[in-house]
Amino acid sequence: MIRIALVAHDRKKDAIVALAREHLAFLQTCQLMATGTTGGRLKNELGLEVECLLSGPLGGDLQIGARLAVGGLDALIFLRDPMTPQPHEPDINALVRACDVHDVPCATNVSSGRMVLLALQRPVQAQ
Repeated sequence: MIRIALVAHDRKKDAIVALAREHLAFLQTCQLMATGTTGGRLKNELGLEVECLLSGPLGGDLQIGARLAVGGLDALIFLRDPMTPQPHEPDINALVRACDVHDVPCATNVSSGRMVLLALQRPVQAQ
């Protein structure tokens, strides 16, 4: 089962719900985790089964990073708001860096999120 973390800053929550709605049938087959409010919206608005972690500023980004570091995550969709300062910016940077260190796909906007989700839905090609 593919394991995906979904995170969105406040001004991007509507966008992540819309993206998840586009890929709802696929996401229903995945193991999902999300930071608190994002996960709550995905559950309430789309009926997705989501493991809700802490809110990002309260450590949710770090919880996702810990899962990623031990091989518990296949992709991260993190819709960031680049125009609004975030009080937990170091945690955000650490999470994106952990994706680079552990070679985990990380999408930070809707277009790249769509591409990651489409790629995950394609069958693995034999090499």
